[in-house]
Amino acid sequence: MKKIITCILCLCSFALFAANGGRTTISLNGEWEFDQTETAFPPKKFTRKIPVPGLVHLAKPRIAQYEKFFKKPTDTELTEQFNFLNRDYTPMYNWYRKKIKIDPALQGEELFLTIKKSQYVTMVYVNGRLIGRSVECYTPIDFHITDAIRIGEENEILILVGDRAWLPSETAGSTDKEKIHYMPGIWDDVFITATGKLKADRVLFLPSLEKEQVTVKTLVRSAYPPQMLYADPVSDSCRIEFRIKEKKTGIEVARQSVTGRAKRDNKSYFETVIPVKAPKAWTPDAPFLYEGEVRIYDSGQLSDSYTVNFGMRDFSRKGKFFTLNGEKCYLRGSNITLQRFFEDPDCGNLVWDREWVKKLMIDLPKSIGWNAMRICVGIVPDFWYDLCDEYGIMLQNEWFYWQTHGWNEQIRDEYTNWIWSDGNHPSIVIWDAINENWDDYIGNTLIPELKQLDPTRIWDAGYMTSDHLGASDEMDEPHPYRALTLMHSSELNNYFKHNPYNLGDLSNWEGFRSVQDAGVPQLVNEYGWIWLWRDGRPSKLTLNNYNYYLGENAPADACRELQAYWLQLETEWLRAERGVAGVLAFCHLTNNYGFTGDWFINDIKDLEVSPAFKWFKHCFAPEAVFIDLTDQRYTKHLSPYNPGDNLAFNLVGITDRNKESEGKLVLRLLDENGNEALRKNMEIKIPAYGKKLQPTLIGLPEKEGGYLLAAEYYPNGQTRPVISRRYIKIGKPETNYRFFEIKP
Repeated sequence: MKKIITCILCLCSFALFAANGGRTTISLNGEWEFDQTETAFPPKKFTRKIPVPGLVHLAKPRIAQYEKFFKKPTDTELTEQFNFLNRDYTPMYNWYRKKIKIDPALQGEELFLTIKKSQYVTMVYVNGRLIGRSVECYTPIDFHITDAIRIGEENEILILVGDRAWLPSETAGSTDKEKIHYMPGIWDDVFITATGKLKADRVLFLPSLEKEQVTVKTLVRSAYPPQMLYADPVSDSCRIEFRIKEKKTGIEVARQSVTGRAKRDNKSYFETVIPVKAPKAWTPDAPFLYEGEVRIYDSGQLSDSYTVNFGMRDFSRKGKFFTLNGEKCYLRGSNITLQRFFEDPDCGNLVWDREWVKKLMIDLPKSIGWNAMRICVGIVPDFWYDLCDEYGIMLQNEWFYWQTHGWNEQIRDEYTNWIWSDGNHPSIVIWDAINENWDDYIGNTLIPELKQLDPTRIWDAGYMTSDHLGASDEMDEPHPYRALTLMHSSELNNYFKHNPYNLGDLSNWEGFRSVQDAGVPQLVNEYGWIWLWRDGRPSKLTLNNYNYYLGENAPADACRELQAYWLQLETEWLRAERGVAGVLAFCHLTNNYGFTGDWFINDIKDLEVSPAFKWFKHCFAPEAVFIDLTDQRYTKHLSPYNPGDNLAFNLVGITDRNKESEGKLVLRLLDENGNEALRKNMEIKIPAYGKKLQPTLIGLPEKEGGYLLAAEYYPNGQTRPVISRRYIKIGKPETNYRFFEIKP
């Protein structure tokens, strides 16, 4: 029988969800009172309202320093990094207040307040009483509030959230040299849980599809008072019942129970293995979900019930490749840098808009064949993972750890809570501990410990490789950026004269032999030093790239065309190297006015994609044919071809699928007006998961000019081509060439 509880609120409203018998959850999401102070004393009067979840920029009226956080630059300045210690604002104390009444029907229950994510430094007061403090910013924090609550009366919940400037030395991570402002606030769900004395504090359902079983690990939180006198009990007997159902149908597929003892005023660990007959696999194409329920009985009475979603999938590695459910699996996708997006002037409340997030994380990626995403330098609200579970996107989940910050024991606590909190999501297939850095404790001590807690996923440790990790290295994360241009403009011409970049040459791996020679999977998560802001201006890191290739103050359309072409050719370069286990372009979402950029244009709320994103559909296609030929439109060191010459080059066919790709290939050469100067029809067969080199010879036209060479591949059963393109010149070096541009 469901509990029906009436909760009366003063100055706010919340939703209440009642579980069958054991648990009642009261959502505190919604509008809170809010204000800021310069000192650590609460405001005498609250003058603002703020949504939870959200960050302090959403307060109404706006916070006093809003314009400092979201000032839009008038010009782009070449900048490599920012030192947060040189901040341009006054750190403030952020106060959230909510008044509630809790129905007397909950009398005798144990009450816990949970804040899923709050940054930075959180303190909770209930009815004037300090309940607790936490420095964790990216994982749930729980407070036992029973003794402070007055059932049936008005209760004041006051939450103080500090500034990034006051994050103590021991806290794990939270520094990004490509961020300027760190927005504080409560940025995930807040709720009160009412249970009996024994509560399911954390639960992990860890699947093995191959063995047809699920290992369930449970932490039981006892709210019984600790031993005070010599004869007082230390622990209590409890029984835990586990049930597994198909989420969609509700059909129960497994059930099992364990008994044990729960230590009083503490957390006790339980583990069991549950057989699941003929389980249905979770894959990006068929993201089948199960529901795991934990019921805790205290002296025969149901004390708590807790439910999570999970999926039956095995993600592992074999040699240099990832495997999903026993089959080789190439990852294709991009990156999300949410913490950077938080300082975007147009961020608003989009991060908590489910439909916007679904379009960003699911609809757009799947429309171009992506199956994976890296959550980069900082994780995301919990419902983002739920969407990826439900619709099928694989995730590399990276902690906010770039520049070193944190003490070992606190890092262990936060990372452990991270695994317990996010470990049920089947979409998360890789835990990523560090970005572009090295840390011996994390790599060689902590990760092996956490592998014992969750052996079902692969770990990445930033730039640490087998040289640092030995046999425990499971994957590497190379970032093969090409044609870096951080030097002064006056040095660029001389630099590229001696270090020409052969954009479009698929076999040019000089400088990246370690990727080819490595013995573990190589997941390329970042490449393409060619970022733009959404208005078409170069980003802080790439101003010189555009100045060199296009000249200063080039129009937005020209910049976007260069970006799209550059990224297409570099993606082809990476995907043509079949020893690379995955390619994730950088970056799908970031701060619009930052050091890098994403592939949207105009107002981010509309998620209007740029030409680069549209061309990704071709270079990221699971089955594709690429032209192996250096570009001549933007590169400046190659001489044009002679009229009438023969041009020899390779076509490179690749497929990520487990079966042969076969189809028609049309090679076309288009002059500056789009007229077809050459057409050649071919057939090609590409071995499963493999690569096919097809030597090609064409005769160039006698007419001088700029030409577009396009290879259009039609895999059997497809009516639309996958297109690869190269610009070439025929004639004299000093000619002012024009080129015909095709749309993706």
